[in-house]
Amino acid sequence: MRTLQTPYLSADTIIELLDYPGRPVVLIERENPPHGWAIPGGFVDRGERVEAGARREAREETGLEVTLVALLGLYSNPERDPRFHTATAVYVAQARGAPVAADDAKNCRIVPMDALPDELAFDHALILSDYLAFRNKGQVAPLREE
Repeated sequence: MRTLQTPYLSADTIIELLDYPGRPVVLIERENPPHGWAIPGGFVDRGERVEAGARREAREETGLEVTLVALLGLYSNPERDPRFHTATAVYVAQARGAPVAADDAKNCRIVPMDALPDELAFDHALILSDYLAFRNKGQVAPLREE
């Protein structure tokens, strides 16, 4: 019998803070490699809906209870994670309050979209670029076949 091998499934959540001017987003600084600033997220647990995993990871890493408002897109480039092949569902969410770094987040930062850090982990620069198009024009991430 053949053993099925698939990419690891994760869920990331772009958290818009509604009670701050300009709806900035929350980024976390990763404690574990690969280091850098990242969108809060992590692996979906077996038996868990992807949406529930997105909310759980957001809460674990930032302390915020989020409301998912849209699926931005699915990112599955085999090169996106230097550790192994992952595919992530990226959600746009909204929350109120002050984030606090926890779990495997070393730090967290409230970031206006015009002041993103240079050291973004994974393919999060691409994802945040897609998010800008969503925020400005309502367009979800384009399909990428290559």
